[in-house]
Amino acid sequence: MKSNQTTGIQKGLTNYGDPEFSIYIRKAFAKAMGYTEDELNRPIVGIVNTFSGFNSCHQNFSDLIEALKRGILSQGALPIEFPTISLGEIFTSPTTMMFRNLMAMDTEEMIKAQPMDGVVLLGGCDKTVPAQLMGALSADKPTICLVAGPMITGDYQGERLGACTDCRRFWREYRAGHVDDEQIELINNQLCSSTGTCMVMGTASTMAALAEAMGMMLPGGAAIPAVMAERRRHAEATGRAVVAAIQKDLRPSRVLSKRSFENAIRVLMAIGGSTNAIIHLTAIAKRIGIPLTLTDFNQIGDQTPVLVNLKPSGKYYMEDLAKSGGIPTVMKELEDSLHCQAATINGKTIGENLMEVSSPPEWQDVIKTRNNPLLEGRGLTCLFGNLAPNGAIIKRSAASPHLLYHQGPALVFKSI
Repeated sequence: MKSNQTTGIQKGLTNYGDPEFSIYIRKAFAKAMGYTEDELNRPIVGIVNTFSGFNSCHQNFSDLIEALKRGILSQGALPIEFPTISLGEIFTSPTTMMFRNLMAMDTEEMIKAQPMDGVVLLGGCDKTVPAQLMGALSADKPTICLVAGPMITGDYQGERLGACTDCRRFWREYRAGHVDDEQIELINNQLCSSTGTCMVMGTASTMAALAEAMGMMLPGGAAIPAVMAERRRHAEATGRAVVAAIQKDLRPSRVLSKRSFENAIRVLMAIGGSTNAIIHLTAIAKRIGIPLTLTDFNQIGDQTPVLVNLKPSGKYYMEDLAKSGGIPTVMKELEDSLHCQAATINGKTIGENLMEVSSPPEWQDVIKTRNNPLLEGRGLTCLFGNLAPNGAIIKRSAASPHLLYHQGPALVFKSI
C-alpha cells in the first residue's frame, strides 16, 4: 500500500492515526462506487455543481457536466462532481446577498476537505460566480470558472424581450395602465425564454465577463448563450484546460495579481457592468490580500469609455455580444490600456491570448471602438460627499441625463 503519491484519492487524507490505513479504507469506499484501481490513481478534478430546482439559471448543468467530463477524461484525469448550495436570485428570500458569504464558505471548505487536485466552478447566477471565486481563491487549488451562459431573447409582437431590464419596463407600463392583464401575461411568457442567466448586462453577465477578464475562465466563455452547442464545446475545452492547469500548478495565487483586478475593472467600465461588481470584486481581491478602493474604480473609469451597447445602457443582449466576438473582442479594443503581461488560467498571458483576436468587426453595432464609444468616461462612478462620506455608486451609463444633475430643496430628518 505504500506510495509517495500526494495527488488524487490520496490527497488530504481523513485522519485515522495511520496514513496507510486511511488510504486503504478510502479506496475501499471509493470502490463501492465502482471505481477501479487505475481510475483511483489518476489526478482528480472536482466539479462544483450548483444545480437546483430552485435555480432557473442552472438548468443546463447536466449537459455541461457531460461535456466537461469528456474533456477531463480525455486528458487522463478523473472528474468527480459534488454539490454546494445554490443561490437562485429570484427564488431566495429575503435576498441572495445574505447567502453569498455562506456559499463562499461552503465552496472553500469542500474544495479543501475533499481529495481533488483541481476544480471547475460551475456557476452562473448573480452571487454564484463571486462566491465561488472567493472560496476557490482561499482554497488555492488550480481552478477554472465555467458559467451556464445567458438566456436567449424572447419576442412579443415583434419586439425582442429579455430579463431583467424588460421585466421592470413592462411592469411599469402595466402599473401605469398602458398594458392590460392579458398582455402582461403574454409578455411574462417571453421574458425568460430559455435556461441561463439574465441576458442583459446585469450582475450575472458582468461577473462572468470579469472572471474571463481576470484570467480565471477560458477566453470567450462569458457570453456564449446557455442553449448553444458552442456552450458545450466550451465546457469540453474547460475540462481539458483544468487538467493542464493541474499539471502546471496554476493555482489562483499564481494567476491573479493586482494587475488582473485592474484589468477586470477596466473591462467592467467598458461593458457598462453592474454596480454589484464593485462589491464582489473587492471581496474577491481581499481573499488574496489585494486592496481595492473606490478610488481605484474611478481612476480607471476616467480612462475607459463604455464600449458595449447592451441593455440597460444600450439596446442589445448577450447573444448579440457573443456573435460580435464576446469579451475577447472588447479586450482587444482595450489592449493598449490593459496589463497584457497578466497571467491567465490557460497558461498564456492576456497579451498572448489577444494575439488571436480581431478588433471589433465593422458589420456590428454591439462592440464600439474607442474612437466611437457608446459613452465617454465612467460607466460606473463612485461619488463622495456629505450625503455619503464613505462613497456611493451609480451606473451612469444607464441613467437618464436629467438624473445626473439636480438642484432642489433638501428634506432633513433627525433619524431614520
